[in-house]
Amino acid sequence: MSDTATLLIHCPDRPGLVHDVTGFISSHQGNIIDLQQHIDPDQDAFFMRLEWSLENFTLEKEEIEARLQPMARRHNMQMRLSFASQRKRIALFVTKENHCLYDLLARHEAGELPVDIPVIVSNHETLKPAAERFGIPFRHFAITKDNKAAQEQAMIALLKQERIDTVVLAKYMQIIGSAMIAEFPNRILNIHHSFLPAFVGAKPYHQAFQRGVKIIGATSHYVTADLDEGPIIHQDVMRVSHEDTVNDLVRLGRDLEKTVLAKALWWHVRDRVLVFKNKTVVFD
Repeated sequence: MSDTATLLIHCPDRPGLVHDVTGFISSHQGNIIDLQQHIDPDQDAFFMRLEWSLENFTLEKEEIEARLQPMARRHNMQMRLSFASQRKRIALFVTKENHCLYDLLARHEAGELPVDIPVIVSNHETLKPAAERFGIPFRHFAITKDNKAAQEQAMIALLKQERIDTVVLAKYMQIIGSAMIAEFPNRILNIHHSFLPAFVGAKPYHQAFQRGVKIIGATSHYVTADLDEGPIIHQDVMRVSHEDTVNDLVRLGRDLEKTVLAKALWWHVRDRVLVFKNKTVVFD
């Protein structure tokens, strides 16, 4: 299949936006293969994802963004351009829990996750054998309250060296500092249970069990300086009952975390997520 380009747009809503964008593509012999749009009337905002084939496109990749700028200025558009042939480079951050890590590595090995994974980063060495099993370099950064800032700077240097585009916190049990968030705005994905803010702490499923919850869930979101309050990409829930034990809740919750994180990452790497303020528009 020929290479494709994807354009994500948001701007104030006004007549003629779709006409102008599609007209630009067609004027350069581009074949549009997917187009989705959304209007938020409360924010007076227009959102669009447009993907087109580059097989007969008359502009070189390097030219496209500059040639789009007059239209962007005219409509006060925020744009992001990407190409299917430029695979995103992902760093997986882990601590000791392995369910999300193994799930993503298995999907990647099966060809279901179109990314490159140059490195796995951890604050413990527990999951080093998993990295070795899949042939991915493992970097250990032991973290204490005294060295946390210095270690994060070392991590950032590693991510730059490996040309990392996206960081995935696959159950990484450390708070990400402001320096790393600034380096990867809306490019750090997190996964956790959906009991927040009701059940905080180390054993949320035990707390939920004591309350007799009937629904459990998982949330994947982008990391911001506000802990666990970044733009939500995907969530899912599952019904449980009085017959389920604490271990059942933990097991089912882990299953949800795996699938929610995988789907959120899939949408992210396929350039289907557009962040606007503290919300997302997901073109699924």
